[in-house]
Amino acid sequence: MEKARHPLPIHRTRTAQRPAPPESSQQSTVGKPSGIKSSIYRPGIFALCFLVAAVALYGSYIHLLFASSRDIRNAQRVPLAAQDILHRCASLRAPPGPPANFLERERSDRFEPGTRPTLIKNVTLWTGARNGTEVVYGDIFLDNGLVRGIGYIPEALYEDRDTDVVDAHGGWVTPGLVDMHTHLGVLSMPVMTGALDFSSQHGPIQPWLRSIDGFNTHDEAFALAVAGGVTSVQVLPGSENVIGGQAFIVKLRKTSQRSPTSMLIEPPYTLNGSTPDPDSPARWRHLKQACGESPRGYGNRMDNMWALRSAYTEARRVRDAQDAFCARAEAGLWNEIEGQSFPEDLRWEALVDVLRGRVKVSVHCYEAVDLDAMVRLTQEFKFHIASFHHAHEAYLVPEVLKNTYGGPPTVALFSDASRFKREAYRGSPFAPRILTDKGFPVALKSDHPVLISRYLAFEAQEAHYYGLPPHLALASMTSVPAAAVGLSHRIGILREGADADVVLWDSHPLQLGATPRKVWIDGILQVGNDSDHILIGPGKTTAEWHEPPEVPDFSVEREAAVEWAGLPPLTSNHTVAGRVAFQNVKEVFLRESGDDVGVVQHFGMDPNAGMTHVIVDRGRVSCVGPVCEGEGRNAAVKIDLRGGTIAPGMMTFGTTLGIEEIESEPSTGDGARFDPLSQDVPKIMGDLGGLVRADDALMFGTRSALEAHRAGVTYATTSFARSPVVLRGKFMGGLSATFRTGAPHALDRTAIIKPITALHISIGRQPPGPYTPQGAGVSTQIAALRHLLLEGEDPRTQTGEWFKKAADGAIPLVIDVSSADIMATLIRLKSDVEEKRGTYMRTVFSRATEAHLLAEEIAHARIGVILSPPRQTPFSWDDRRILAGPPLSNDTALSVLLKNGVTVGLGVWETCRVPSTRFDVGWAILESNNWINKRQAYELVSTNLEKLLDLQGWVGDMGDLVAYEGGSALDFTGKPVAVISPARQLVEIL
Repeated sequence: MEKARHPLPIHRTRTAQRPAPPESSQQSTVGKPSGIKSSIYRPGIFALCFLVAAVALYGSYIHLLFASSRDIRNAQRVPLAAQDILHRCASLRAPPGPPANFLERERSDRFEPGTRPTLIKNVTLWTGARNGTEVVYGDIFLDNGLVRGIGYIPEALYEDRDTDVVDAHGGWVTPGLVDMHTHLGVLSMPVMTGALDFSSQHGPIQPWLRSIDGFNTHDEAFALAVAGGVTSVQVLPGSENVIGGQAFIVKLRKTSQRSPTSMLIEPPYTLNGSTPDPDSPARWRHLKQACGESPRGYGNRMDNMWALRSAYTEARRVRDAQDAFCARAEAGLWNEIEGQSFPEDLRWEALVDVLRGRVKVSVHCYEAVDLDAMVRLTQEFKFHIASFHHAHEAYLVPEVLKNTYGGPPTVALFSDASRFKREAYRGSPFAPRILTDKGFPVALKSDHPVLISRYLAFEAQEAHYYGLPPHLALASMTSVPAAAVGLSHRIGILREGADADVVLWDSHPLQLGATPRKVWIDGILQVGNDSDHILIGPGKTTAEWHEPPEVPDFSVEREAAVEWAGLPPLTSNHTVAGRVAFQNVKEVFLRESGDDVGVVQHFGMDPNAGMTHVIVDRGRVSCVGPVCEGEGRNAAVKIDLRGGTIAPGMMTFGTTLGIEEIESEPSTGDGARFDPLSQDVPKIMGDLGGLVRADDALMFGTRSALEAHRAGVTYATTSFARSPVVLRGKFMGGLSATFRTGAPHALDRTAIIKPITALHISIGRQPPGPYTPQGAGVSTQIAALRHLLLEGEDPRTQTGEWFKKAADGAIPLVIDVSSADIMATLIRLKSDVEEKRGTYMRTVFSRATEAHLLAEEIAHARIGVILSPPRQTPFSWDDRRILAGPPLSNDTALSVLLKNGVTVGLGVWETCRVPSTRFDVGWAILESNNWINKRQAYELVSTNLEKLLDLQGWVGDMGDLVAYEGGSALDFTGKPVAVISPARQLVEIL
């Protein structure tokens, strides 16, 4: 179709009209005097007529003279580039969005030649349409990189073509997941100095920076994210700048060009300097802003808001100059802009587009003070914020967010990650539900690598567990983020003409451990090739796996979160010292008595078995089984678990829970420590190694500890060995302590289980980053450990005493290590020490990312392993050789270690994830393809940890049990309602 052109205004110069000659030859004879009198008047009449004619002629001349002069002044000199100028001015008003006939396209712009059509038969298709309520049963046909048919597919579309046919057997199919907050490609895995491109150090305002200019196509996290069903991501700059730069939307399929640009979805015309067609819609651009704590390197909140206002003032000046320029050009007043070029400034052009409503602005913001400030900014400069990210207090101030200029924004949240910063302290897992009830679109995101993009689906699953309805939970990782970035016409919703980004799941996507069987991007299979022979989802054949899980009711807790401004009371409702009867119990797992510590399943082995009863007297289980019903009649309290579970209280390991409340706030923790390999230890300590004890720094009654307790994690073993993401450079991790998470204070009789549990050190290569100070090399660390174990320091010092005990096997030596190469060296060192000292060392590898590579050797050396976190990620060079698990491998690190006879426990990296420990355990069962049973799973976070940390006699059969209402402790059906505590001789009602 011929494109309409904007005609140039035509300005004509007027020409003077020649005056008519006097009609002297046509004299009238009417009334003409006769005779002498007539002759007397004739000369006077002629003179008068001549005078009048002369005056008229002179007047006409003067008029023509001035008119010609004015027209000369008004003549416009039209520049040669006038048409281009008018096109550019017209393009400023072109609204962003797809062409009206976009879904009628025949081929995707991302189509790869040679891609075969694909027919997926017998699907249960969640399309994402109709606010996430549309489900279609039938088939889906992919061709030319597009969805070409949904529901009934005529055979004529594919029967005569070389078509791949997949039978889904009724499995769930969804759009590819959209992660709208990641740093994929700009904070690549494994993290290396040469690829740290996520934040600039050159000032608070950087709108001219572009994440695509630092996008590393070799990031190993791409394939892992796709294995989790994530097909499209927004790649944001970091949050250390108030304006970090421009973001871009990327598909995670590596293209035949192998370039960053070819991975982009609808890149803006400004990316390559092309001129947009004024008759076609503009493309959305994307920008990252931040407020609050993250950009404090450039000043406090007042400084940073002033920086924003100053930047937008500059952008407004440029925009106003452009508008004035275009107004003159479009009015044809070319002389007034003669010699001028179109007003622009490359530094501010992105912000000018923000003011024109052509940019999807993502704002990293947590607290009410910052959210309110950003809303005021939008009102002052009249621009819209597409999405607030993190926004931990958004659920407390919904009416504030509704005042955002242009309408309410999307709110992009974690499901349940709080208290890692002061501004995140009031975060709530109920925020997604609260905000959707208030009418806000809610997206779940990863902030990869803060959380791992591969596990985006878990964020939606957990949000559903805490009350987000199923259709909105699914939308939160598909259609909502797609709409928030302006691309819902092609991703996030499956319909004819949309991009062929499709995920086939092994169960309902909101079930714990839901795993993609196959993933297509642009109609090209990325995961799930049958030739890989990966076993995915065995045992997920019963009906309940193909429905959303039935989750508990958290309405009371949800209301309390708002009422108490995010800090509701966490103490128990009451305690019962007498008899408590638990009714309608479906599963019972108890701790074994005696020396052989373990977990015994007393009820629930038979899936067809009914419910049973459990009687507890003074905190100890006295009766299990249907015969106990009569004994419960005189119980002080009766609790109906409605098909629930009683299981061991879990233990967490690997975080600083109890010695640090807010990770980024030193004032809430132990403070600075001295590491002997990087600094001199103060002489007053009298100890060259500077070894310290965690029990000296324990804090009780913290929100993190009480949240863990209420989630069924009743014990914690804590040391100073920090997550390598934050601090790999510290060699000495100190002496850990084991304590009860629900204890009120250190002097409570059962608060501290074991004051000195294990000796901890960290050995490994230090990943780069602004939060990791330089530490000693691996060889130096090994040499120091060899000296401490063989020759030793003075046994009268703390370092000398406890390293001698570790060498003698009197205390476990827990080594935080990731690399298999370093583990091999440590195994040889252990053998040397044992041979020379004639002892047996109780050695444990924690973190142990690459332990599966040495599973047989670790078992032979009788070394235990604590996998922390339970699912490995190639974060650093030491972590690069992971065993990813289904759908990328049949085995996981956990299953390989267990198959080789290694005693394994599970730990956690981040304190904020401790309440999800039981989900990690249930997930581990599913990832092992059910090679691990429930009894073994409970042992991973209870009795196995007790064995590894020499806690058998300190916990044992006196360990806590937790009662879960409504279902299992290892999936999304159960809710902790009581803690059964033999050591305290009571039952605590939560």
